[in-house]
Amino acid sequence: MATDRDKLRDRLDRATAHLDPPYAVVDLSAFDANAAALVDRAAGKPVRIASKSVRVRELLTRALARPGWRGVMAFTLPEALWLARSGVSDDVLVAYPTADRRALAELAADPALAEAVTLMVDDPGQLDLVDEVCPPGRRPALRVCLELDASWRPLGGRVHVGVRRSPVHSAGAAGTLAAAVAGRPGFRLVGLMSYEAQIAGLGDAPPGQAVLGTAIRVTQRGSYRELLARRAAAVAAVREHADLEFVNGGGTGSVAATSADPAVTEVTAGSGLYGPTLFDAYRAWRPTPAAFFACAVVRRPGPGLATVLGGGWIASGPAADSRLPRPWLPAGLKLLGAEGAGEVQTPLAGDVATALRIGDRVWFRHAKAGELCEHVNEVHLVDGDSVVATVPTYRGEGHAFL
Repeated sequence: MATDRDKLRDRLDRATAHLDPPYAVVDLSAFDANAAALVDRAAGKPVRIASKSVRVRELLTRALARPGWRGVMAFTLPEALWLARSGVSDDVLVAYPTADRRALAELAADPALAEAVTLMVDDPGQLDLVDEVCPPGRRPALRVCLELDASWRPLGGRVHVGVRRSPVHSAGAAGTLAAAVAGRPGFRLVGLMSYEAQIAGLGDAPPGQAVLGTAIRVTQRGSYRELLARRAAAVAAVREHADLEFVNGGGTGSVAATSADPAVTEVTAGSGLYGPTLFDAYRAWRPTPAAFFACAVVRRPGPGLATVLGGGWIASGPAADSRLPRPWLPAGLKLLGAEGAGEVQTPLAGDVATALRIGDRVWFRHAKAGELCEHVNEVHLVDGDSVVATVPTYRGEGHAFL
């Protein structure tokens, strides 16, 4: 009896029979279902799309056209300027501070861009750099968002749970920085952002590691309780100096939890649209896999083995198995521990490998979402058993922002 994965493989194979691997596809039915599910989980609060996790303008636009999605969170200022100029969105928040002098000069020289793009800051030195590029009297007021560090620091700060981002951790520090921004000409404080990576970006059900999963869930509950109180206090402190337009938080892995925070006015998500393998380790919600890449079988070195050309599309982060692409279709294939996913060839093992022929496709899922698009110039959009469009990635449009 055919399984759902068998049916998916058959459908993708039929849709792309005219293509030569390697190539990437996005299954539009799964993409749209994930987009709807993320809006439902946001419970009425708008969802800002994380462009880093998509990196295809056509798909950014597709998500933003749906009810419940509003605005973009970009990962670099040059990207934000490009997205605003090309009409993807007139509300682009840059997720990370910038030191790109040329892009700052472009932003300061264009009143329309200055109204559409919001810079991220967590240090007065970032404001100094902007003023060096273009003094406040020679530019429109630039929109600014403060980043509140969302990591958890229990035991009097002796333990750090989360990622190393902003130095602004306390409500007092947020208020102090807000006062500094509000007191400087040429800037307009409009938002506060905090990304709780230890909740949104960490799966609480790692396969085969029940004890670790329990420990992660206990830690996440403690972190969430602490952040609720601290974020509310930080928002109040910042509002003493500015009338905030938005308070942003979360990521795909915490959309529902972050939306439940009364201090938050919008959430961010992006990875959940593609459903990469890192999100297989979440209990609360697992997106439907929507993005895949295909490699061709070129060797059969022995029984139970098949080798594909390429496949070594490794994700960023700690050097671990979780960052390797996963052979997904046909089901039952696995990487070899001694070789992993190779730059020019990837051997795969499993009983099903014996049935694979030279030229057959093996479908992989990437560990992270948008990084898949750094390996291809275009993505084929599949609806049913047909490719309905082929659209360029950022790379295909000639952009490598990082």
